[in-house]
Amino acid sequence: MTVAEGRLLIYAPVPLYGDPNRWMIEAQAANGLRLWADNFDHVTIMMPHQTGPAPTGWIPADQVGPNIAHISIVALPSAWVLPKFAKVYRQTRDTIRAEINRAEYLSFAIGGLVGDWGAVACLQADAMGRKYGAWTDRVESQVTRKDAETGPWKSRIKKRFTHRPMAMLERWVIKRSTLGLFHGKQTFDTYAPYSRNPQIVHNIHVGRDAHITDAAFAAKLDSAASDPLRIVYAGRATAMKGPLHWAQILGELAAADIGFEAHWLGDGPQLDDLRQQLQSHGLSDRVTLHGFVNDAEQVAGHLRRAHIFLFCHTTPESPRCLIESLIAGTPIVGYDGAYAADLISKHGGGYLAPIGDTAGLAQKLITLATDRDQLQQLMKSARKDGAPFDDESVFAHRSALIKRYLGNDCAD
Repeated sequence: MTVAEGRLLIYAPVPLYGDPNRWMIEAQAANGLRLWADNFDHVTIMMPHQTGPAPTGWIPADQVGPNIAHISIVALPSAWVLPKFAKVYRQTRDTIRAEINRAEYLSFAIGGLVGDWGAVACLQADAMGRKYGAWTDRVESQVTRKDAETGPWKSRIKKRFTHRPMAMLERWVIKRSTLGLFHGKQTFDTYAPYSRNPQIVHNIHVGRDAHITDAAFAAKLDSAASDPLRIVYAGRATAMKGPLHWAQILGELAAADIGFEAHWLGDGPQLDDLRQQLQSHGLSDRVTLHGFVNDAEQVAGHLRRAHIFLFCHTTPESPRCLIESLIAGTPIVGYDGAYAADLISKHGGGYLAPIGDTAGLAQKLITLATDRDQLQQLMKSARKDGAPFDDESVFAHRSALIKRYLGNDCAD
């Protein structure tokens, strides 16, 4: 049982919409606030404010539930370009400092350069002699470097010039933090050398009731005995996710006369490129590109139905979709990385190949399609690897680390 204590101040780079009369926040951020408030007396969250109507997937803040009484929302200006950032910096810095003075525990998400108020909060806390935790769920500078390979030329040039300063800022604030909270081992391995107290944590938003049931898993095992191989991926179609690698692997399965169906759940700038490559392989009738899917239960349903979660991530990150796949009893098959390897280290609920080895992944899928006993065993192992993960447990873990290492700081 967790004990709620103290005032927590966090920064999350998730856009905030609306006004104080009706704040609109992203649904997963709302769940995170609910869970933070389960573990602290009061939670203040700072978020960048955006004008205009809220996108699909944003909900009124009061849908957090009863915990909203213990939550304060502070809107900071969105300032992703240098002129606006310079214009609003001093006033926003003063707002952040005032909130730091009110809080007992400080934990800030970092990732970016201009307009990264999380990094600004870290630097202000350091200047004020306050302990703080630096949180990140991926290596943003390396994501930016990878994204510089595609897209409009102006965007590519900007990213080529910014990813190195981003890396310098990341290391600067992590070195000065009292606690490094790094989502997954891939992110941990990158940043741990710069942190005085690095900790592996996880950030998921699925409850224990989202785990696949015994009955549903038994039916899934039965389907895996003879049905065409069911392959799924859930994420954005961007260069770092390797959608064209994904299509290449499916093309090799088709060339080997393997029966399968596949689903890509997610939008993104490379979705049209993915569609074209699938068409060139003659796979339009076997692969469904769903685009953005707002319904979390629909995504979970696809994961529970699938036999394989095929991923081709090419940058250091710790995507939640791998955990969500494992709790659905679906093996993860994709490119090697410390995060994925750590997730399946106990029971072997997946298969990993070197980044770029599309032939190796295709061959493994061919083997699983022809050896259904091996496929079923891999599914059983995946379910075991996913068993420890649920949102209440991972937020309680992060909260305990914050209380242990960031306490004994006297707020003014």
